[in-house]
Amino acid sequence: MESQTVNEGKTAAIISHFTVIGLIIAFVLNMNKKNSFASFYIKQMLGLNILYMANIWLVYKYLGSTIGWVVGVLIFVLWLISFLAVLKGEKKTVPVVGDQFQNLFKGI
Repeated sequence: MESQTVNEGKTAAIISHFTVIGLIIAFVLNMNKKNSFASFYIKQMLGLNILYMANIWLVYKYLGSTIGWVVGVLIFVLWLISFLAVLKGEKKTVPVVGDQFQNLFKGI
């Protein structure tokens, strides 16, 4: 990936990793001048945030707190992989679900 594209989109990509509010801020920052690096990580984090919410609302409620905790740790590991890739300036999908997030949120 071109280093200028990475440098321009890195701030928005990093911001997108911090809660839903950070994701919204990154989305707004990326609206005017679409940056492919930032868009890539906004899609990844949108998917991870949806998984996190589903874990809280569904898994904890219907499958129990132990399974919910395990799923939460797995989601955190995916988040950490994504965050470390942003800091390195690499486009790296999160394992298992990252490609699905990219396909599902193509319009972003």
